[in-house]
Amino acid sequence: GPGQAEMYAGLQELGVANGEDLKETLTNCTEPLKAIEQFQTENGVLLPSLQYALPFLDLHGTPRLEFHQSVFDELREKLLERVSAIALEGKVEERYKKLEDLLEKSFSLVKMPSIQPVVMCVMKHLPKVPEKKLKLVMADKDLYKACAVEVKRQIWQDNQALFGDEVSPLLKQYILEKENILFSNDISFLQNFFSPSPKTRRQGEVVQKLTQMIGKNVKLYDMVLQFLRTLFLRTRNVHYCTLRAELLMSLHDLEISEICTVDPCHKFTWCLDACIREKFVDNKRARELQGFLDGVKKGQEQVLGDLSMILCDPFAINTLALSTIRHLQDLVGQDTLPRESPDLLLLLRMLSLGQGAWDMIDSQVFKEPKMEAELITRFLPLLMSFVVDDHTFTVDQKLPSEEKGPIPYPSTIPEAFTKFLQENRIACEIGLYYILHITKQRNKNAFLRLLPALVETFSDLAFSDIFLHLLTGNLTLLSDEFALEEFCTSLFDGFFLTACSRKENVHRHVLRLLLHLHHKVAPAKLESLQKALEPTKQSGEAVKELYNQLGEKLELRKPSPAEVTEAPSMELPLPTVPTPASR
Repeated sequence: GPGQAEMYAGLQELGVANGEDLKETLTNCTEPLKAIEQFQTENGVLLPSLQYALPFLDLHGTPRLEFHQSVFDELREKLLERVSAIALEGKVEERYKKLEDLLEKSFSLVKMPSIQPVVMCVMKHLPKVPEKKLKLVMADKDLYKACAVEVKRQIWQDNQALFGDEVSPLLKQYILEKENILFSNDISFLQNFFSPSPKTRRQGEVVQKLTQMIGKNVKLYDMVLQFLRTLFLRTRNVHYCTLRAELLMSLHDLEISEICTVDPCHKFTWCLDACIREKFVDNKRARELQGFLDGVKKGQEQVLGDLSMILCDPFAINTLALSTIRHLQDLVGQDTLPRESPDLLLLLRMLSLGQGAWDMIDSQVFKEPKMEAELITRFLPLLMSFVVDDHTFTVDQKLPSEEKGPIPYPSTIPEAFTKFLQENRIACEIGLYYILHITKQRNKNAFLRLLPALVETFSDLAFSDIFLHLLTGNLTLLSDEFALEEFCTSLFDGFFLTACSRKENVHRHVLRLLLHLHHKVAPAKLESLQKALEPTKQSGEAVKELYNQLGEKLELRKPSPAEVTEAPSMELPLPTVPTPASR
């Protein structure tokens, strides 16, 4: 067929006979058998010893094709080994000259499946494949596919669009993987989005594939960073910032100095990575990070855009925010004001740099955001006063109460707190982490006191996926409170349901939580929640799917009519035990 002709097209250029030549010989001859024998002699393997061996193989019924194929495979293996050896021996110019000559001779056979691996192997070992050959490979889908990544890199570095087509599905997959973790049905305060260590995360499929595609090629690395910046600007999705840091650290793990030494963020990212691993910024590393920020020279301010993107990675923000809460607690114990703590001020500086990443990259104005004095002089002392309220309440509970009745927990929130959460991004971020902190401590009083402040927050941060993912995990520690009407009303009616109808993601998180804790909720409350959470026509597949799962779980909980009529004969009421399926 036409495929065959094309496949063997290169042989004639090399003076090697092919099927067409045999056809021609047979068409123009008087004794076909003699002609075939002659063709075999001229084009067979030229080894005198084979003259007798071949008829012997014929007697054993081994087809000539099989014999030639095995000789050929053996030779090809030897040739591949030889090519790899040439690539390592002798003077650099000489070895590449040899390979280039070999490529010149063999390239015309690149379409022959049997020869293709050899041609590909030669190209793989050439640091610069001739432009003409690269163009031919690029123009042919199958050849391009068969190419080694070393050759593809040479094609990609001058074809950003083609490289973009290869990278794009990987970036989509990465974002999807992150979202799947945030919406996972497994809810736990032990295992959450931030649990995997940086080293573990860098072993992920997408990071590994991108690392492999980039190799040591700075140009490709820069292109990927450009894609990430552009996508971050277009979508505001912070997971692209995580990938920016993971990619750099993956190249760091492999000691690719060609790239690490030219990325001005390398040392900063490396230091921050160690903090993320410990989920805490200790004093020594704080000094180091501060040194990098203070060391940004005049005329090099653009590096702030990159540093801000590294700091905008949710794993970095999580570490900075957790460290801030820990520092505030220490300050309460030491009777020190926030403005007197340089470590705390540095954490705030990095938080605002990270939170300002999008604006900086968007405006291309590279300077550190100004820290609002009120954040330090008013908001943080407010948080510290909450910590003090908790201490006081706990101590009061333990004191013998004579004539005074029990002291109630303070239930009002200072208006300033609510206002800060609405108007100041950094205050909001720290405030939310403080609420996660008290939830994790099972401090129901403090949680219910501050919860109303979450209904309206800066850019709806309290309804963001990362916060809701962490909150739902921590709420499992308060699972016994879900039996109480007051608690459920505050949490569901007062917080979650205020946003469910306008925010699909909130609807999903509430359903996740109920799937996990429905057996703890009072039946009457559960029924009203089931009504309130019913999907609308606009609801997406994920919400409908979760709602149906919840419905099935609740069906399983209802006692069957038979059980109800027999109930009086039993001594004990039926406990509502979660069925195994409900976990």
